[in-house]
Amino acid sequence: MEHRLGIVLSGGGSRGLAHAGVLQALAEAGIHPDCVAGTSSGALVGALWAAGCGTERVLEFFETASPFRISRIAPLRKPGWIDTGKIEADFRPFFPADSFEALDRRLFVAATDLAAARLEIFSSGPLFRPLLASSSIPMLFTPTVIGGRLFADGGILDNFPVEPLLGLCDVILGVYASPLTQVEASGLRSSLAVSQRAFEIGMFHASRRKFHQVELLIAPPRLRDYALFDIRRHREILELGHAAALARMDEIRALVERRR
Repeated sequence: MEHRLGIVLSGGGSRGLAHAGVLQALAEAGIHPDCVAGTSSGALVGALWAAGCGTERVLEFFETASPFRISRIAPLRKPGWIDTGKIEADFRPFFPADSFEALDRRLFVAATDLAAARLEIFSSGPLFRPLLASSSIPMLFTPTVIGGRLFADGGILDNFPVEPLLGLCDVILGVYASPLTQVEASGLRSSLAVSQRAFEIGMFHASRRKFHQVELLIAPPRLRDYALFDIRRHREILELGHAAALARMDEIRALVERRR
């Protein structure tokens, strides 16, 4: 195997900050994944970690690069409320360069090619646009253009992109931050609510079918208590991921030691 330890990080909006807590707990235990594969917020956290950012810097990124500002509103001619192109400049203070090769660890980023209807895994070349593409939630964010092709959120096709790590790593850990929440029928009275629920159901069950491909999965059940964009409770979410990893640390250590 080329790498000893890999980790796959799902999307989940603000809930993806749980990934940063997991990575912090691993680092505190002296465990450092060699490579990461991620979708959406999992790709963002994975990229920040691969760039050497600690948890405080990750929190700072999620605060300063917040898309929910008037200046980010997309022109009427664009398909989406928030213009992803207006967010790209916020990446520069957090990364040494707009390049996968400038990162300290190997990174795989999943995004969806809308016209071709297929998944694309980015792992080399320019970094920022693949990260934006992977996080471009349909309807909310405008698609991201890369090489003349339109890309949107990787979670459309793969919210748990473990495949790039298969055959590459001795041990693969997974963190899933998109729990299928409980809803009442009364909350499904609009077309948007029904569409969103249908997307969540499909995404969760497609991901669950791949959970067996990792040696250990961390999926904090309490993430159900947090909204997709729970921007006021970022630190709570990070600490939740940290606690969830600590609770499984003996198992993680055993897996890593066994493969040495």
